Amino acid sequence: MSIHEKVPVTILTGFLGSGKTTLLNRILSEEHGKRIAVIENEYGEVGIDQALVINADEEIFEMSNGCICCTVRGDLIRVLGNLMKRRDKFDYVLVETTGLADPGPVAQTFFMDEEIQSEFSLDGIVTLVDAAHIEQQLGRSDESTEQIAFADVLILNKKDLVDDEALDALEVRLRDMNRMARVVRTEKASVPVETVLNLEAFNLDEVLERRPTFLEPEYPFEWTGVYSLEPGRYEISLAEGPDPTMSLVIVSEQNTDDASLREGAEWCVRRYAEPAAASEPESDLTMGSHIELQLQASGRKSFYVQIDSSIQIGLFAQHTAEEFDMQVINANGDVVPTECERIWVAQHEHDDEVGSIAIEKEGDVDPNRLNAWLSRLLAESGIDIFRMKGFISLAGQDKRFVFQGVHMLFDGQPEKPWGDAVRRNQLVFIGRNLDEEGIRKGFEACLV
Repeated sequence: MSIHEKVPVTILTGFLGSGKTTLLNRILSEEHGKRIAVIENEYGEVGIDQALVINADEEIFEMSNGCICCTVRGDLIRVLGNLMKRRDKFDYVLVETTGLADPGPVAQTFFMDEEIQSEFSLDGIVTLVDAAHIEQQLGRSDESTEQIAFADVLILNKKDLVDDEALDALEVRLRDMNRMARVVRTEKASVPVETVLNLEAFNLDEVLERRPTFLEPEYPFEWTGVYSLEPGRYEISLAEGPDPTMSLVIVSEQNTDDASLREGAEWCVRRYAEPAAASEPESDLTMGSHIELQLQASGRKSFYVQIDSSIQIGLFAQHTAEEFDMQVINANGDVVPTECERIWVAQHEHDDEVGSIAIEKEGDVDPNRLNAWLSRLLAESGIDIFRMKGFISLAGQDKRFVFQGVHMLFDGQPEKPWGDAVRRNQLVFIGRNLDEEGIRKGFEACLV
């Protein structure tokens, strides 16, 4: 590959259970001559998907921050940057988003960051659609609508579960939502690899025509204040606010014009993707570090910065200063006014009712109890369980049992032998208004 040739990238998206991992496995196992690096995002604290992807020892990179919308650009920039250090080992990148992700911020990464734009090109966005469940998902999830709207290719999967008349009606609805996308019908995500790779399909001008605000990015922070400071030590003080934490970054030499503010904002995207540093009230904060202040305790919390020469600084905060009565105070105890303030495009609204439950338990499971419990759980709560997946250690079986499910549908089969590995059960449930305590107790009752 020429040093000037950009690496093509496909974004693989689709709502929970649509068949993304099945398609990914198909791509990685086919003889197409490409060396593919895969970047995944997990929803929830237990990463399951990487273990479900075959041949993944060298080529899979996982982002597990839970939400691929709010901080995705920083995380993705970091992972892509690491990939470029070993670009001789791959010639294509696949980014698989979590099923609850709007693909817009992922696509923005390849246009908003100059370094990434110079090395990678967005080849296309492929959206898998679960033909058996998409109708109810469209009525309950904005993300599934966005995934369809952004697609260059729509893979209408699980066609074997829907009759032809319903399938025709569904395709008409999808075309009404996105007239530009190619629609491919299939089952078990069985499509030729050229349906997904080397599309040369993503056209920024067309996207901007349909959505003029596409390049108006979401940021993981909401407010910026710029302060002019003379040499000395300054206190940044916060009171309790609507959230128990306040995350922020301080930028040095921050000007007040729009171009400079946007440059500072894009720089902070990377900082927000880094782990937040702890700061004791008496310790000085280093410029550029990402800090998260715990505010549960009553009273004000403070940290300090040492300024060595006259300078303007920018404070990029997760929430507005007003919400936390945030103040910059000089050595004389005077509150320093802002030179300017800027409110950024708010992060997307999360569906607070949607969440994930992760269960990890060592030991063996009684198959009959498990079957009875799952049958009862799906009958009572299947409509609200968007996705479930994981590994089970069945008593008397020497192979790991892999299962996946979408709403009322459940599928599982024995996989590789446990061998010397610890027999551990790992389960993830993603859905709306899930009874975490009840699900945990129900599963624990299945243990031998």
